[in-house]
Amino acid sequence: MVFTGEQISQRAWCDRMDASPEPQQKGGTLVLVRRQPPVSQGLLETLKARLKKSCTCSMPCAQALVQGLFPAIHWLPQYRLKEYLAGDVMSGLVIGIILVPQAIAYSLLAGLQPIYSLYTSFFANLIYFLMGTSRHVNVGIFSLLCLMVGQVVDRELQLAGFDPSQDSLGPKNNDSTLNNSATTLIIGLQDCRRDCYAIRVATALTLMAGLYQVLMGILRLGFVSTYLSQPLLDGFAMGASVTILTSQAKHMLGVQIPRHQGLGMVVHTWLSLLQNVGQANICDVVTSALCLGVLLAAKELSDRYRHRLKVPIPTELFVIVVATIVSHFGQLHTRFDSRVAGNIPTGFVAPQVPDPKIMWRVALDAMSLALVGSAFSISLAEMFARSHGYSVSANQELLAVGCCNVLPAFFHCFATSAALSKTLVKIATGCQTQLSSVVSAAVVLLVLLVLAPLFHDLQRCVLACIIVVSLRGALRKVKDLPQLWRLSPADALVWVATAATCVLVSTEAGLLAGVFFSLLSLAGRTQRPRAALLARIGDSTFYEDAAEFEGLLPPPEVRVFRFTGPLYYANKDFFLRSLYRLTGLDAGHSATRKDQGPEVGVSNRSLVDGKDLGSVSSGAGLVVPLAFGFHTVVIDCAPLLFLDVAGMATLKDLRRDYRALDITLLLACCSPSVRDTLRKGGFLGEEQGAENELLFPSVHSAVEAACARREELLAADSAL
Repeated sequence: MVFTGEQISQRAWCDRMDASPEPQQKGGTLVLVRRQPPVSQGLLETLKARLKKSCTCSMPCAQALVQGLFPAIHWLPQYRLKEYLAGDVMSGLVIGIILVPQAIAYSLLAGLQPIYSLYTSFFANLIYFLMGTSRHVNVGIFSLLCLMVGQVVDRELQLAGFDPSQDSLGPKNNDSTLNNSATTLIIGLQDCRRDCYAIRVATALTLMAGLYQVLMGILRLGFVSTYLSQPLLDGFAMGASVTILTSQAKHMLGVQIPRHQGLGMVVHTWLSLLQNVGQANICDVVTSALCLGVLLAAKELSDRYRHRLKVPIPTELFVIVVATIVSHFGQLHTRFDSRVAGNIPTGFVAPQVPDPKIMWRVALDAMSLALVGSAFSISLAEMFARSHGYSVSANQELLAVGCCNVLPAFFHCFATSAALSKTLVKIATGCQTQLSSVVSAAVVLLVLLVLAPLFHDLQRCVLACIIVVSLRGALRKVKDLPQLWRLSPADALVWVATAATCVLVSTEAGLLAGVFFSLLSLAGRTQRPRAALLARIGDSTFYEDAAEFEGLLPPPEVRVFRFTGPLYYANKDFFLRSLYRLTGLDAGHSATRKDQGPEVGVSNRSLVDGKDLGSVSSGAGLVVPLAFGFHTVVIDCAPLLFLDVAGMATLKDLRRDYRALDITLLLACCSPSVRDTLRKGGFLGEEQGAENELLFPSVHSAVEAACARREELLAADSAL
């Protein structure tokens, strides 16, 4: 049944518990009858029912469980060969070609040998193909996670007594031993060289992060990542990108400086670079300048003409091939002491269980790694699912990304997550399903088995240039900061705080600062929401902010107050201050003064009639007028999301104070949840029909009811 505006303004609300198929007529007035609520089970019964359902074993349940864990079983039989195969193969080949140089380059960030990056790319693509719910997301090595892994690896290497100035790449480092001046912290570490111990730390960290993600998926905690807001993630990406750029500057200059750890790592690194800039390797500087120029120019041209290019140009691969050939035949390592990638073995290493002792030490670091990886993966999966018209499961994404970390950790791999840049390339090259990930894994496998040794003479400065150029997207986000400030200063503050803390302190501290400022921003928005007095728009039944719009008609002797936020313990005082300020009456203080007796010059009669009998001054110097100019306060509860115990007590005290001043308090547009809270909290009282006298479906109906009651009182007063 459709109600007209007049009917809605006239209808009464009641709480009959008997069910009725349609609204009833009572004296020409529509009455809204509440349905019989369903019988709710207790917590124990609910848990028993869910446990019984989970433990029930049948063939359909087993099939559904397997298909839920491995979505590929569901969509592979429905694969459209003619429509999808060409795009999947093309995108898989392109991503595989891009993965090879990036994998070798990102090993610099993680402080590991290039072969481990190739292992990681291979296994991550295969596992996500089986378990991922997104059709387009590419899961593999990610620069931010590589940075976080590298920082933990460097710290543990230093604690274990290895020389922190050594790098993982290069032919000399494969024989690196313990620093003789340091104390060995791990029993039996003398038999494990630097690179061996580095991958031990990385795999232990990866396994712990993967276990956290799998546990979150099992506990259905996919919603947790949504609390990392987009400004937080953008600020974190910006700050981490500056940190990555700082870590690669020494490779582009060919300068050997100690690796700084802890607070102010970025600042200390730049100071060290400035002090040692005179020792820069001319060959590395020239090579870096040429590579940066070629890569940046190619990226700009690709962005400008991306609509005309059917396939993105693999500039990184071309640069690596040319640089490797030049370095090999020019003997740059021998003649100019330019540092190169060194020996990259072929094949796979036997699997190994990560060290439990190291896992225990890096358990706290793995939490931030798991949170960042899952947040980026879920946000990217949901973003591309919305743009292409399908849905993904956040909990299954947690399981998929977690398994991409747990299982490969036994095969000398490190942490992975979804990567935006490679996902965009997949979509641009025609990706339709995750079958493209299998093609990419095949390309990486070819490099692992055959082509890896060909990159022996590749200069490390070239790899650093590839990493720096890949940060363009994140670094360019700083241009969005002014627009973000105009849109939401609170979000801009979260962005700046996260990025600045990442740069000035550390990436982990930046993540914590971002979460803290996000929660602070959320609390600030609900603690001091906008409050306003409303007035009528012409002859309509709608009311708006009288301070914002001109030409509105305030209702006579009625104040309509709007509070655009929840009413709870943190903002109850602000709610009262705003109401008292806008109405010009401190009800709590005035009611207290009235209760003191006639000596303060207040009488019930003067309050009802609204006559100006003068004013009184409180002990605090606040002048309270005796003629308040209104007899009713209507609170527009449409923006009121919820009430807690403190908010309920505030409304009760407010109604008591207004009643002492012979002022009526009415509530309009309450949501069902707010009405239930008012009912359970005793605000409506036990009297029959009390709800009809206090709650109204619209502001206009409340104003009309207040005016009608006022006229009845005046008429009764005149009759006396």
